[in-house]
Amino acid sequence: MFNQHAKWLKVTREIPWRRPVASLNYLLSSLVWRQDHNGFSHQDPGFIDHVVNKKATIIRAYLPPDTNTLLSVADHCLRSRHYVNVIVAGKQPQWNWLTMDEAIIHCTRGAGIWEWASNDAPDAPDVVMACCGDIPTLETMAAVSLLREHLPELKVRVVNVVDLMRLQPETEHPHGMSDPEFDALFPVDRPVIFAYHGYPWLIHRLTYRRHGHHNLHVRGYKEEGTTTTPFDMVMLNDLDRFHLVMDVIDRVPGLAASAGHVRQLMADKRLSCRAYTREHGEDAPEIEEWKWPY
Repeated sequence: MFNQHAKWLKVTREIPWRRPVASLNYLLSSLVWRQDHNGFSHQDPGFIDHVVNKKATIIRAYLPPDTNTLLSVADHCLRSRHYVNVIVAGKQPQWNWLTMDEAIIHCTRGAGIWEWASNDAPDAPDVVMACCGDIPTLETMAAVSLLREHLPELKVRVVNVVDLMRLQPETEHPHGMSDPEFDALFPVDRPVIFAYHGYPWLIHRLTYRRHGHHNLHVRGYKEEGTTTTPFDMVMLNDLDRFHLVMDVIDRVPGLAASAGHVRQLMADKRLSCRAYTREHGEDAPEIEEWKWPY
């Protein structure tokens, strides 16, 4: 049904006497990362991969990271005409990372640096922590707080992506970024740890022409899961905050030698959190009660 509608919109857009119709707004709220009741058979975030195959003039995909960005995205999509807008946002209570005014600005540009969460200004970052999706954003923010606690000299830039199509070149999609704009967010010579909601290959596919693609490392869903706790799901797929910190240590040049003790601590934290879920059937208090400390 989605296929047929997207093709119909594409063709009718080329017929001058056809008036634009209201957009099809597709809200995906049953997420792979929250499987308290459904098992492995229900886990597949691949609908986005299918959607982005359709014509760039028709397709839009949004992954708001919090409540206010969801409101801003929904307002924009409900006002739009002649598109298919896919919005990915879970049913669970959301964080409010941004005020409403900040959310509107962030959604308007589609992707940007969260300066309040970064500590690289005015210098170049040592690493870019990028995220797209509500759960990946939460894990990225928790990873950044761990980096700032245990490796305070490390310069970290946080980049959040709301509009997935911003990652494409402007020659491929109307929302795409130019190369200079993309390189300003993701410096060519710096490692980028990208936490994504769905299958990691899609981010590589959207960015394969970018100058710094060789420095892009994507974490996402990799067909691991069961009926389990929220944090255990991200651990099973190596998207958890501790694994993201380990990725930074592994990929920032020269950091592995000096941060070996931190890497071991992160590996131990993964083991202890997994043991807690197996014993208690819920996530550890340090996960459930975590708050942004800065």
